[in-house]
This record gives sequence, structure tokens and C-alpha cells, in this order.
Amino acid sequence: MKLSDFDYSLPKELIAQYPLKERDSARLLVLDREKLTLEHRVFKDIPDYLREGDLIVLNDTKVLPSRLHGKRNSGGKVKVLLLNRKEGLTFSALIKPGRVKLGEKIIFNGGKSEGIISAKNEITFNLKDAASVYALGLMPLPPYIKRSPEDMDNIYYQTVYASQEGAIASPTAGLHFTRELIDGIESRGINVACITLHVGIGTFKPVKAEDITAHKMEPEYFKVTDQAAELINNARAKNRRIIAVGTTSLRALEAFSSGKKEGYTDLFIYPGYKFKLVDCLLTNFHLPRTTLLMLVSAFCGEKLAKKAYQEAVDNKYRFYSYGDAMLII
Repeated sequence: MKLSDFDYSLPKELIAQYPLKERDSARLLVLDREKLTLEHRVFKDIPDYLREGDLIVLNDTKVLPSRLHGKRNSGGKVKVLLLNRKEGLTFSALIKPGRVKLGEKIIFNGGKSEGIISAKNEITFNLKDAASVYALGLMPLPPYIKRSPEDMDNIYYQTVYASQEGAIASPTAGLHFTRELIDGIESRGINVACITLHVGIGTFKPVKAEDITAHKMEPEYFKVTDQAAELINNARAKNRRIIAVGTTSLRALEAFSSGKKEGYTDLFIYPGYKFKLVDCLLTNFHLPRTTLLMLVSAFCGEKLAKKAYQEAVDNKYRFYSYGDAMLII
């Protein structure tokens, strides 16, 4: 399969720069794979497409404020994105500019804190604990949001059910849920399970090979608790639908289907993949030429995916992290 098969044209003004004040007021494009139809709704209408006994699976990962702004002794600006904690207060990180030197000190918080470049793509802090390090940080908004993080992003770039710290990006399909909407769904006899996949840099790693099968995903940590596993297995045994909220939930579920409850997954899903657990997918609209768009195309079919994206562009849907949603049934 060719990378160019997953390209599309998007006007820049459709890339959402801010969240909606009311999470569940986002637009919802509903794709029916059997009928090959598209329907325009509002996110709060999603219960209309759910059945008693369905299982909704949420990703409860929590985004860490991992984007730090520091300075070199020369006064030059340094941007640090903390990827994961290694040992002590040493973190693997993306550091720009790349010309910073081994052993160089980076100053944060007006000189009150500092980090040392301890290896390539690695920084070690002189603070007391990891919480003190993340206290220096801002929400890691994706680069297509052309503004600095604001206080409201601490709320809106986090799902209302986020509880397991570890992500560097939000599982954005879940941003549309309110606690009231989830309670209302459960009151209809629909089950809800939380699993974890910490969204890492691998989700956003660009695909460079024209032959997409040559692309390798970076491993991301996932965990399915015993309680969630029981709900998933019961749903499958009773032939109930399993609805993944987001591509991250879907990848964790498909990794779980191989018999593994916890660990790292580098599962790359593209057209031709045979889904084992997931019956429906709720997702946002994704960037062209990405593994996320490939996953969606695998789930609903390339032809229907292209039709849906063109429909969303024509109807001026809001795209990407703070944008509108799509439900594939």
C-alpha cells in the first residue's frame, strides 16, 4: 500500500485551535459500514447509536504537562518535550535546538531550576522529585495548534475520566464526553470499561516510506485491568458490541486480544488488518498520511473513509485534537 493513498486536502481554517466550551456539543459524523451511509449529528446524540449490553471502552491515560521552556547560559531558548522517565530524575526527551551539548545546563523557572543534558535526547534535573519537574511544564499541545498552551488547556486537553499519568498527548476522541453523558449512558444498561494506553511519540511518528508496510511503530505501554478484562470477555462471550473510544483504545484492545494484559505494543493497523475485538469506533479526524488515518481506513474501508473525510471538509467540520468526532458503526 502506498503512503499517497492516505493523503487529502484540508483548508487550514478547519484545524480547531480551541476547544468548544461544551464538550458534548461537538458535531458527530456517523458512518454506517453496512449501509454505506453518512449522517450528521451532535455528539450528545451518541446514546441513540448504543444498545443495551454494549461495552464502551475508554482510555484513562492522563496527559502530563511535559512541554518545558528553558534557556541556555547564553540566553538562547531551549524547548524540551519529556517523553518518559528513565532512572531517578533523568528523562528521555526531544530537545530543540539539537545543538545543545553534553553536560550543558538548561535553566528553567527564571533560574530557580536547572537540568543537565546527560546524554543525547536525555536530560537530568536537580529537583526533589518528578512532580517538581512536571510543575515546570505546560500541556503538550500538538504543533498544528498554533498558539501557546493556556490555563484552560489543563482542563480541556484532558478527558474527564483521566486517571493514569503517562501520556504526552491526549486520547482526543474521549474529550467529547462529560461525566453527565457517561452517567446517562450507563443508566441505559450500557457498560463502560477503562483501559490504559499511554500515548507516546510513536503515535505521531511520521510515515516516511512510500510502502507503508515498511513503517515501524514505536512501542507504547498499555494495561488492561482484571476488571476491564472481565467486562471485555463477557461482552465477547455474549456477542455484545465492543465500542472503542479512540484509536488508542482500539490498539490496546487488539493487543489484548492476543492474550497479553499489560506491556508494550507496536501494533500497526492498516487496511487488510482483521479486527478481533472491536465492533465500533469513535474517533476524531486525523492528519493526512498518518498511521491513525490508516487505522480508520482499515476499520471502515478506504472508500468510505475518503468519502467521510470529504464530507467533513465540505461541511466545515472542525479537525484534529480539539475538533469534531466520527462514529463508525
